Order: sequence, then C-alpha cells, then structure tokens
Amino acid sequence: MLKSMTGFGSAEQTFNEKTFLVEIKALNGKQLELQLKLPALLRPYEFEIRNILQEHLGRGTIDCFINIKQNGTTKPVNINTDLIKAYYKQIEVLAAELKIDTNSVLSALLRLPEVVTPANDVLAENDFAEFKKVLITALNNLNQHRVEEGSGLEKDLRERIENIKEQEEAILKLEPLRKERIVDEIKQLLEKYVGKENIDNNRMEQELIYYMEKIDIHEEQIRLRQHCEYFKTILAETEEGKGKKLSFILQEIGREINTTGSKAYDADIQKCVVKMKDELEKAKEQVLNVL
Repeated sequence: MLKSMTGFGSAEQTFNEKTFLVEIKALNGKQLELQLKLPALLRPYEFEIRNILQEHLGRGTIDCFINIKQNGTTKPVNINTDLIKAYYKQIEVLAAELKIDTNSVLSALLRLPEVVTPANDVLAENDFAEFKKVLITALNNLNQHRVEEGSGLEKDLRERIENIKEQEEAILKLEPLRKERIVDEIKQLLEKYVGKENIDNNRMEQELIYYMEKIDIHEEQIRLRQHCEYFKTILAETEEGKGKKLSFILQEIGREINTTGSKAYDADIQKCVVKMKDELEKAKEQVLNVL
C-alpha cells in the first residue's frame, strides 16, 4: 500500500459556544515544511499542535489553517482608558481653539487606534482537548485522501516496472544473436585488413573471449530483474514512508539500464534500452509524490 504526499482534509465542530475549523493541504516535499496559521487563543498550544501535525503527516509541504469562531457571546475586549484620556485631552485643547463642542466625541475616541483591542484570552484546557479531536479528524481525512491518491500511484508504478521487465526479456532473446553478430563482424574485419592466412586462430580466440567478457550484459540483466522484483516487494509492504526507499531502488535500476546500453553495441537492444529509460523516468516522477 502506498500513500501519496498530496491530499486535503478538513473538519469543523462546535463546543462551548466556540466553532473550531481546521483545513490542511499537503503537497510533496523532501522534508516536513509546515506553514501554520492559528488564532491568538491557540498560541500557547502551538508547539503541541506542530508535534501532532508532524506525527500524523511525516513529510511534505503542509499548509494548515485553523480558525475559532465565538458563537452566542460577544468577543472579549480590552479598553485602554489611559489612552482614551490622553486622546481626549488633546481633542479638548483643539476643540477650545476651534470652539467645537466635545460632548459627543466618545464614539469617535473608541474608534481610534489601539483604544479597543481583543482580550488576550487563552483557550481552556477542556476546550483544547475538544479542539484536538477536530484536528485529528482533519488529519485522518487528509490521510484517507493520501491513501486514495496512493492507490493510483501504486498501479502506475507497477505498470512501469512491468514494462521495464518486458524490455529486459526482449533483450534476453536478442543477446545470443548479438554475440554471434559481433563475432562474425570481427572475423570479417580481420580477414579484410589482415588476411585470412595471416590470422592466428588461437590468439584470435583468446582475444574474442576477452572482448566478449567485457561487453557481456548477463550480470546487468540479472541485477535488473532483482531490482525490479525488490521494487514490487516494497510496494506490497504495509509500512508507510516508502518513497525514499523506492527512489533509491529506481536509481539502481537506472544504473543497470545505463550499463546495458553502454555495452550493447546492438541497435535492437538499444531500442529496448531507450524504452526502459522512458519508463524509468516516468516512474521517478511518480515516486516524487510517494510519502
């Protein structure tokens, strides 16, 4: 089972005349990059909230928006009376100079900057316990979305690996013909430039064996099959956080494909190598989204 790094989850619940709203969006990322927006009521709990998010999300680029709406009662505020008095003294002096009545300036004073400010309340412990339930629900919804996205990724990755294996099987059939063709071409070149009567057959046989060993791709094909099977085994495991491991295996698959291509000296095998590289690049793109 695979889990994608992309997903969205939200949850909303009302408790004690407060409505908690949590929205979480996740995109792919090498590490955990968390952007957290929360109201002042939750500032003292920020560290705990971040720990909960990290524990449930692992890694990725995360945007988390949290809001608290107060229902049924007015929001608590602070009125800075000292500041109002200071404003009023200045207004009184100005009004005396301009001969303006100051009997109805209170409403204007209350609208001046920093006169009325929200109270710095902290969410009660029992309210925070209820909020955590909302947060966990949003995280569960997001992770369910990740699982759904991951099933599509797994299907696509299996298809890419199977396509690579098909090309490897095609190479296996072409390999004997390749060796025969290379040996025949070398013999023809020697006969052409050295002369058949001047060829030392024993020496030529030794050189051919040495050369054929250098361009042999049998070991590369064995390792390629093993890497493909290991990749499928990892896909089937139930553990989470397999994205990096799958990426490492794809690197090894790519190394065997590249070595096969460099040793091939055969147009038909090179075509198979190109097709394998195409499937490999598509698999690498998909693995970037795997948690």
